[in-house]
This record gives sequence, structure tokens and C-alpha cells, in this order.
Amino acid sequence: MRVLTVPNLISFARLLLVPVFALLLARGQDGWALAVLAGSGASDWLDGVLARRMGQVSRLGQMLDPAADRLFIVVTLVALALREIVPWWLLGVLALRDVVLAVMLVVLARAGYAPLPVHLAGKAGTFALLYAFPLLLLAEWDSWLGTVAGVAGWAFALWGVALYWFSAVLYLAQARELLRDDPIDAPDPA
Repeated sequence: MRVLTVPNLISFARLLLVPVFALLLARGQDGWALAVLAGSGASDWLDGVLARRMGQVSRLGQMLDPAADRLFIVVTLVALALREIVPWWLLGVLALRDVVLAVMLVVLARAGYAPLPVHLAGKAGTFALLYAFPLLLLAEWDSWLGTVAGVAGWAFALWGVALYWFSAVLYLAQARELLRDDPIDAPDPA
């Protein structure tokens, strides 16, 4: 397995940007934090495109990319909730979904299954959330741009939550089918 591929290096760089982003938010340097978040979002798209075009899709990349997404989402949500830009329920709803899916992954792993392939709904939900957060941060600016960003940010956030949970339902249904058809659970013919 090739580890040092261009897409993997981009994903790793995104992981390294998470603490930088958190520090910028904590210091109130919202402009720089927005730039890091926007760069991370663009590189999220770029690493996937490059992996497919260069034939460098790897299991490591398939783990690094969603890990960077999750970390950015969690760090951003916690920071925005601490600054009272978003309500705590938003963090709770998204965290609950990830806990449910983490339990599902443990159950699948115990039955000998690998993690399920990513659904388009999950990618779309992540995409919407990663667009929502910079817009919600931008909404703090006292201008017409802040007002427009707030409306667009909440639209992306609510669609992101809906798609995030819709994908969770899809994953749970897929896991149920796998486990139901599992020959381990089938009655012994003897």
C-alpha cells in the first residue's frame, strides 16, 4: 500500500490544519480562521479528485479524509457553540448521529465486516455542513454580507443535519441487511 501519495498528503495537511483553525477561532481571528476553513474545504474536494484521476485511491486516504472532515466539524461546532454563534442542540444532534454510527461500526466489525462505503447523502451532508460553518461565522459580521451569510449558513446547516441523519438511516439499513443475511446467524442445517 502506497502511503505517500499526493491525495494522502493533502488529507494529512488538512488534519494538521485542525488545531491551527481551533487556535485562530479561540483567538478571535475569524478572518484567518475562515481562510483556513475555506482552504480545507477546497482541499477536501481536491484530494478526492486527485485520488481518482491519479489512480491513488487508498484505504489510508479513505480513513484520513473523513477523519479530517469529522474533526473540522466537531472543532468548528464546539467553537461556534462556545461563542454562542450556534445553539448547543446543533452540536448534540450531530454528535448523536456519529455516536450511533460508531456503535454500528463496532457491531459490524464484531461480525467481521469492514466499514460500509460512503453514501452520496453522507458526502452531501458533510459538504453542506462544511459550507454552513464558515457562513455562520461570517454572519457575525455586522453588515449586509453578514445577514446574507447567516441565512445561507442556516440553510446549509439544516440541510446538512437532514442529510447527515438521512445517510445514518441508510447506513443502519445497510448494516441491518448485512447482519440479517450473515450466515453466522443462520440456523444449522444439521
